[in-house]
Amino acid sequence: MTRERQAAFWVFGLVVALVLVHLLSSILLPFVAGMAVAYFLDPVADWLEEHKFSRTLATTVILLAFFVLVAALLALLFPLLQRQVVDLIRMVPGIVESLRTEVLPLLERLIADLPPETMDDIRNAAKDFAGKAVKWITDLAAGVWSGGVAFFNMLSLLVITPVVAFYLLRDWDLITAKIDSWLPRRPAPTIREQFLEIDRTLAAFVRGQSSVCLVLAIIYGVGLTMVGLKSGLLVGLGAGAISFIPYLGAATGLAVGLGIAVFQFSDWVPIVIVAAIFLTGQTLESYVLTPRLVGDRVGLHPVWIIFALLAGGALFGFTGVLLAVPVAAVIGVLARFGIGRYLQSPLYHGGSDQT
Repeated sequence: MTRERQAAFWVFGLVVALVLVHLLSSILLPFVAGMAVAYFLDPVADWLEEHKFSRTLATTVILLAFFVLVAALLALLFPLLQRQVVDLIRMVPGIVESLRTEVLPLLERLIADLPPETMDDIRNAAKDFAGKAVKWITDLAAGVWSGGVAFFNMLSLLVITPVVAFYLLRDWDLITAKIDSWLPRRPAPTIREQFLEIDRTLAAFVRGQSSVCLVLAIIYGVGLTMVGLKSGLLVGLGAGAISFIPYLGAATGLAVGLGIAVFQFSDWVPIVIVAAIFLTGQTLESYVLTPRLVGDRVGLHPVWIIFALLAGGALFGFTGVLLAVPVAAVIGVLARFGIGRYLQSPLYHGGSDQT
């Protein structure tokens, strides 16, 4: 088979895989989650195997410990977070009323100074907005069924994910060996080398970034709770959890935290402290946590991560968000490999190969 036919074969396979992921994205979530759990717990299973555990027993012990720990954390945090969510919902009407009383007079004075032509443009824009609002409400009503589907998806996530994780973790070495046996023989060493690099990149990023998110969630949650911010723990944990998206966690937490603080406190001191907590967390993330816990060895630029997450979410929904970082790691490693080969090729040097 010529190189052109080989390239066409792999491109065709990639296109088919992307089409299948797109068509099946609504049911892939528990399988992707189970695969992620199995992938990151496989080193623990290998360690237990080295200490005379059978693979099945090691898998059972690890998954039981993992899901019991997750359930215990949810059981501890859920009642507290539930109360904070309720408190936040109760605050929304007051915040809206406060904005109405503060902002509406300013808008009225502004409108009084506008010429008639500008007012006509504003009225037309308001009509367009009203039409879009009605459409949004209609879509929301039509989406009630989607909410029911989402409930069943969540139920399948809770039921199917542990099953998928168990079988994948138990058979992980067998699966990887079988895939290795399918590799084309001549380029197999190069392919294995790139897979190892992908594995190192992905594992280092996820372990390091998970540590960063955990530390920031503790800093934000504890700091906002000590200030006395209503729903402070909820805001802090949420900001820390989404800190794997560069700068988004601190920016979102700062906006929400300041909005609640301005409504809650009459004194400026706690408002300034809330802002200082997020600025301190962002500074620590940029100059201490990310360099030490993630480092430059990962090779995933923040802009590339943001693009991958947005693209994955736009194309495949929440499943695409879960797949975004692994796919970004694969593309990054392959891009560096391709650039390295290009820099050693006649396309770069001219003439014969420079190997």
